[in-house]
This record gives sequence, structure tokens and C-alpha cells, in this order.
Amino acid sequence: MDTIHLSPGPAAAQAFRLGIIASAVGGLAGIATLYWLDVLTLVFAGYALVLLFPVYLVFAATALSVWLGYNKDATALRPVYRQKDSGGRSE
Repeated sequence: MDTIHLSPGPAAAQAFRLGIIASAVGGLAGIATLYWLDVLTLVFAGYALVLLFPVYLVFAATALSVWLGYNKDATALRPVYRQKDSGGRSE
């Protein structure tokens, strides 16, 4: 029996968007709090914003995509066949 694979719908897209926004706000608030508490210097806070924060967002997006079912790999792909019409052109 074949298993049914459903693609994530609009609710998953909204949850992904909300998760990324929450991750971004949380990350920025964390950096700002550490700077405010004098744990981070201005130079290291800038380094964290420019170089580390984008990497953090990539990890957050990866975790959200796996959790919400966007993690399709090559085994989930189906072959696409083109049918030729009577004129010999493929569509």
C-alpha cells in the first residue's frame, strides 16, 4: 500500500513565518540584553550581528522546516514524463 504524502499547507507557511520572526526577535533581544549587561563589547556585538546572527537564522529556518514537514529530499521526488503530441512537439 502506498503511503500518502501531503505537502505542508498555508498553516505551515504561517507557522514558519511566525517562527522565523520569533527567532529573529529573540536573537536580537538576546544580543541587545548581553550588550546592555556589559557581557558583550560593542565590537563583539557588531560581530555577532553581522556574522553570527545570519548563521543562527539559517539554523532556526532548518529546524522549523524539518519540524513543519518541508524536509523533502531526492527520494520524495516523482519523475516527470512529457507526452508528445501529434505534431512531434513535447509540452
